[in-house]
Amino acid sequence: MLLDRLIKFFSSLRLAVACLALGLVLVFWGTLAQVHLGTYKVQNEFFRSFFVYWGPQGASWKIPVFPGGYLLGGVLLLNLIAGHFSRFQLNRKKLGIWMVHFGLILLLLGQLLTDMLSHETSLHLREGEAKNYSEADRYAELAVIDVSDKDTDKVVAIPQNVLARQKEIQHAELPFTLRIKEFHINSQVQEREPASTTPAAATQGVGAKATLRPLPRVTVNEQRDLPSTVVELITAQGSLGTWLFSEWIERPQTISVNNRTYEVGLRPRRHYKPFTIQLLNFNHAIYKGTDIPKDFSSRILLHRPATGEKREVLIYMNNPLRYAGETYYQASFDKDDKGSILQVVHNPSWLTPYFSCVLVAAGLVVQFMIHLVPFLKKRMAV
Repeated sequence: MLLDRLIKFFSSLRLAVACLALGLVLVFWGTLAQVHLGTYKVQNEFFRSFFVYWGPQGASWKIPVFPGGYLLGGVLLLNLIAGHFSRFQLNRKKLGIWMVHFGLILLLLGQLLTDMLSHETSLHLREGEAKNYSEADRYAELAVIDVSDKDTDKVVAIPQNVLARQKEIQHAELPFTLRIKEFHINSQVQEREPASTTPAAATQGVGAKATLRPLPRVTVNEQRDLPSTVVELITAQGSLGTWLFSEWIERPQTISVNNRTYEVGLRPRRHYKPFTIQLLNFNHAIYKGTDIPKDFSSRILLHRPATGEKREVLIYMNNPLRYAGETYYQASFDKDDKGSILQVVHNPSWLTPYFSCVLVAAGLVVQFMIHLVPFLKKRMAV
């Protein structure tokens, strides 16, 4: 029967060995590829994919040439499940083996959940500064802020993936339609010389005195993309012209429509929190006679008005802050030692690897004791 053949195939020991061997090749290949592609691109193309694709330089097509991390991990997971239920019966003598197999299955599932659910952002603070949000370094959003009221601001944030579709965007809180003319995940924006023959990036605002040139995505870890977009704003009375919004532009541009004032700018995507973190002090120590960092730490004030919580926390290397389902690591700092950069990791399944390892270790001990105890009893009876 077809079902029997499938079970036999997926429970095969040869399949497990083949997947492990291909996994070793994938890790070796991906490690070498980091030299030219960078860690971020290698993770997406080699390990967070079903296939590794290749194509000639400059070509618009690619073909799959090797199984990716998702495919190898998925097949290994099926192999573990099929092999376990086809070979082992649930009884006391096999209890340890069951624990070991479930630990391995949980380890693979935990890694998949980590890939799907976890995300990393950064929190950049200067001494004395407080923020209630962190920012995604590789994702942008177009923020349209209604600042007409003195007490409150209304914010409409349009994520990067929506801008990339280059379509018309309408929102009930906005008196205009945004027609996305261009969107570049990475770009170069420069001031336009008066005698330049290069056309201006836009007709209004900063874009009227700047040029825009698309660039390939950055893959080096120490650098980041500079996204830009050109947007035409259309009201019921007609067009307000085209506007350039870019992370190169440090301050939002002001636009007035129907006696209301809006500040519009492209910025890193923000993840808001129900609490604020204020940097009280940043300390950076180096080894005497060198510029090698010895220790750097951030003393922060955590304030959550809803619960009345207000306390100081010291974050330093190997001593992160775990709070509200997120972990805050000391990642970097500003050159003048007056600013700190915290890495914020949201990973709901962070305990899964620990529990898996404990389960595997306990299973090995249990299986060993199942065979050791009867053996010792026989020796003592002799």
